[in-house]
Amino acid sequence: MSATKETLLLVEDDVGLQKQVRWSLDSYEVLVAGDRESALAHVRRFEPPVVLLDLGLPPDQGGASEGLAALEQILALAPATKVIVVTGNQDRDNAVRAIGIGAYDFYQKPFEAEILSLIVGRAFRLHQLESENRRLLLRQDDSPMQGVITSDPQMLKVCRTLEKVAPSDATVLVRGDSGTGKELLARALHRLSTRAEKRFVAINCAAIPETLLESELFGYEKGAFTGATKQTIGKIEYAAGGTLFLDEIGDLPVALQPKLLRFLQERVVERLGGRGEIPVNVRVVCATHQNLAEHIEAGRFREDLYYRISEITIQIPPLRAREGDAALLAHAFLDKFGRQQGRSLRGFTQEALAAIENHAWPGNVREMENVIKRAVIMADGAQVSAADLGLSHSETAPAPLNLRQVRDEAERSAVTRALGRANGNIAQAAELLGISRPTLYDLLNRFGLKQQGKATSGGPA
Repeated sequence: MSATKETLLLVEDDVGLQKQVRWSLDSYEVLVAGDRESALAHVRRFEPPVVLLDLGLPPDQGGASEGLAALEQILALAPATKVIVVTGNQDRDNAVRAIGIGAYDFYQKPFEAEILSLIVGRAFRLHQLESENRRLLLRQDDSPMQGVITSDPQMLKVCRTLEKVAPSDATVLVRGDSGTGKELLARALHRLSTRAEKRFVAINCAAIPETLLESELFGYEKGAFTGATKQTIGKIEYAAGGTLFLDEIGDLPVALQPKLLRFLQERVVERLGGRGEIPVNVRVVCATHQNLAEHIEAGRFREDLYYRISEITIQIPPLRAREGDAALLAHAFLDKFGRQQGRSLRGFTQEALAAIENHAWPGNVREMENVIKRAVIMADGAQVSAADLGLSHSETAPAPLNLRQVRDEAERSAVTRALGRANGNIAQAAELLGISRPTLYDLLNRFGLKQQGKATSGGPA
């Protein structure tokens, strides 16, 4: 199929009319189907923006029952598709019925190339406008979950937990391996809260030397130490009214832990060199990749501080445990870095997708981001290949033995993987699975899955 022409599906059993339409609409990539089943197969595989549908299809060439049934099924598979029905000159009633079902427009025989071209062109323009509108809605900057891309049940549960916790002022501890997107979820928590209009202030407890961290957090008065030439407020005060994010809280020096504990208990700070207590109203969110229970046992972290920062604990699963998300995120990063680098790459080869799905991703989303960015820069072909990624395969977990569980797990895994490979496109995922779109919707409901929760701003998690 042409990479430059728009795709039009012609559903017509008359060979002469097929040739005539192809000749008059040669500016489009015209797919041809002679009956309902082949038409539905083309819709599942290609999801064409516009369909030209003759209502008189076999085995009911003299009537419209087969064509109207095809119309209903096409719109069920691809609601955004613009279907133009073709009727006989004296068959206005069926044309009106088709419009009532959801057809975009109708065209009455005999064939007039100029009029048909105008109707088809208008349908393509409308489809393009509606598609662009949907893309703009997805890219809204005010989306609370911006950047969170997932179809995995565990991550969807995390998102639901965030939505429940956000309106409260409870202190939240976000746990997860390095690179899983802990700060991204902390920012989502802030945007979902009543403090969204105030500041989100982040500080990495592992990135600042111990000698400077206290003044960074609590601020200092003029003359508090050599070089303190003016009064400076700390990050806690700066975040007043908003959210303070303490990343890598497990690396907070033991000497500073009692002072942070007092702030969390009393909600007051005292600047270095100061005499007065300053009340601060701020939401605190912490994050760590470390096992704080082991730190407590080893005396490196105060138990009472742990209970203060973990009123609510949210665990982010590693990427290797998020079914379907590896391919889904890879598509998102390919789109992001393709735009940044000015590359128009057409997705991944099947070998590349297999490598993405089988890789263990020890560095999680951060590792994937680096891998895809490098692949976008280095790719020579029109698609990213497995060689461009440079990934190795990893072993999979042993499968369960119970036959019903095996079947359910296999179906659920296939659905989530297909959604990932198809970048969330239901029609393409159904084609990969060899099932109809309604059947896929039934499976999504059965397994409690959703279509990808996705927004494109702010970097995927």
